[in-house]
Parts: sequence; structure tokens; C-alpha cells
Amino acid sequence: MRKLTFLGWPIITGILAALLILQLKPEILAPQITTVEIRETQSRETLNTLAMSGGLSFADAVASAAPAVVNINTRTIVRQQANPLFNDPLFRQFFNHDRLPSSERIESSLGSGVILSPQGYVVTNNHVISGADSIVVSLQDGREALASVIGTDPETDLAVLRINLTDLPSITLNTSDEQRVGDLVLAIGNPFGVGQTVTMGIISALGRNSIGLSTYENFIQTDAAINPGNSGGALIDTEGNLLGINTAIFSQSGGSHGIGFAIPSSIARQVMQDLIEHGRVIRGWLGIEIQEMTPHLAESFGLGARRGILIAGIFRDSPAHLAGLQPGDILLEIDSHPVEDSRTSMNRIARFKPGQQTSLAVLRNGREMSVIATIGERPPTR
Repeated sequence: MRKLTFLGWPIITGILAALLILQLKPEILAPQITTVEIRETQSRETLNTLAMSGGLSFADAVASAAPAVVNINTRTIVRQQANPLFNDPLFRQFFNHDRLPSSERIESSLGSGVILSPQGYVVTNNHVISGADSIVVSLQDGREALASVIGTDPETDLAVLRINLTDLPSITLNTSDEQRVGDLVLAIGNPFGVGQTVTMGIISALGRNSIGLSTYENFIQTDAAINPGNSGGALIDTEGNLLGINTAIFSQSGGSHGIGFAIPSSIARQVMQDLIEHGRVIRGWLGIEIQEMTPHLAESFGLGARRGILIAGIFRDSPAHLAGLQPGDILLEIDSHPVEDSRTSMNRIARFKPGQQTSLAVLRNGREMSVIATIGERPPTR
């Protein structure tokens, strides 16, 4: 009996101590929980509060830019003979062609434009007004005016118009190179003729070329909805500044598939200034015919990882000819900038002013050499 009593006290004491510890620190028996750090976005209530306070609204940007975005209505008179037989030269030689019956019809089309100057200069796409007999510009405030064509540049698909109205709004240009893929943008235009419309998206890519839309391509790509009628309208940043002129969409159905292209505002400004001051766009010119460098050609010339373009031909008495370039040379650098492809190189040369000098790095017979060329003016296209 004493033995049982002797053993019982330690057991009872241990049980009492365990109960006391559990009472003081119950977490000892709680299951182990792994702490996971999760960053959550703001709640919908917070987002709604921001939206109501203007934090997520772009109304100020639109209010700043939209008055300078105009609708463009063009009319083209199409004349045609009443009977296809009248177009036959053998038939026409027996009749006075001035008295042959003919019919006329008027084709109308809609587009958009942007007022870049309070003096009434409007920039739009060349394809919007090409061949038009009359052009009517409609402002957001309800005013309308007949527009005169100051000049066109099919090589960038831009045109400059002028309207004779007073107190015109104009847009502020953002010509910096600080845009990044992912930046929010807004497109303003007149899609399908429904009236001025604003859509939102992001910059999907910068410096897009080889699209096949024009000779000089350096597009801003966006997924903001751009539809027929948006051509010539504005692509703006979230502060209401002009980033580009909406030009085209990539679509098989004619509707927006989220792949649109805009001409940067820096190019639009240069084209407008040249057309106003000179009546034409002045571009730099070397006078070379080039061929893209294929992997097989690069291997045969020993280029390795370097990029370059093959000079396939040279115009007589051109800047390239006078600088000593030869067919078969590999153009490696232009003004210390590595050559990437023919489109990028052509755009870089075009940005030079005639009379400027630039250094060209070329590879000739396996030896790299430097050549100084005086840039000329690109001849007009026929």
C-alpha cells in the first residue's frame, strides 16, 4: 500500500503540472499553421471609392483632347459611261466622245482628324482624303468647314488639311520616347460614323514595321478598339496628350481584333511642318539598293553574331556613290548605331537632313572600314 502511495504522488503531481501548463499555454496542442504572405489588390469598395473620386477616371484627359479631334466627311464624284460599249476605242472612234451618255455618282466616306494647330491645321491619314473632290471637317462643338489640302505624304499615309475657323481647339503633343509597353492609352475617333467615341487599351508594342501599310513604318501598336472611321483620329495618353494618329487595324473581318496601329506624333509633327513650309516632306537619302542578310549570306561573309544589310546596288552620283561605297559592301552601322534590318536603317537615314554628314561602318572583302557620307535629299516618288 505504501508503494502505491509512493508512486501515486509523482503521477498526480505530473498530471496537475501538465494541466496547469495547458491552461497557461493552450497553443502547445494547437495544430501547426504555416504563415503564407499574400499581397492582395484593393477591395472593390476601395476601387469604387477611387472611381467615384476620379482616381480611375480619364474624363479630364478626354475633355482636354476630344475637342481637337474632328470628323472628316469626304465626297468623291465618280463618272462612268452608261454602257460598257462606250469604253471600247473602236466604238468611240465613230462617235463624238464628248456627247456620249455618261452617269455620275457620289461616293462618301467618313474618317477622323486631329487639330494640331489653332491656325486650323488638321492632320489625318492620306487614305482618308485621297481622291476626294470635297472635304468637310466637323468639330465637336457643332461647327463645320470645308477643308483645303495643304499636302499629302503617301509614304507615311499622312495628310495635312486646313480649315478657316476661329477659336479652334488644338491638342498637345507628346513626342518623347518615354512610352513603354503596357502604358494605358485612349483612342478617340468616329468609328462607323456613329459619332465621337473613346476606347481604352494599352501600348502593345513600339516601333512596329514591316507591316506593309506604308514605306516608312514606325508604328505604335495598341489593343484599344480601332474601327473603320477611326482612321486619322487620336491616340492619347492618360493626361490627354497626343501619342499618335490612328491609322489601321489588323483584321480579316474588318472589325477590331485588338491589333491597331498609330503613327507616332513626332512623325506627324515633322510631316506637317515639312508640308507647310516646303510643300513636300524632306528626307535623307543615301542612294543604295539593299538586300536583307539571310543566315546563309551572314555565314558566307563571316559576320558571326553581328547584323548587317547587303548593299546590292548604288545609284550613280548618289551620296553613297560619292562616298565610295560599292555593291557587295555590308552595311554594319549608321552613325554608330548597329544596323538591325532594312526598314529600321531606311527610317534612320530618312531622319537626317540633306547636307548632314554621317559615318558608316561597312565590311568589304572581310575587312571592316569606316566611310563618311554626306546625306542627300530623297527624290520624289513617281
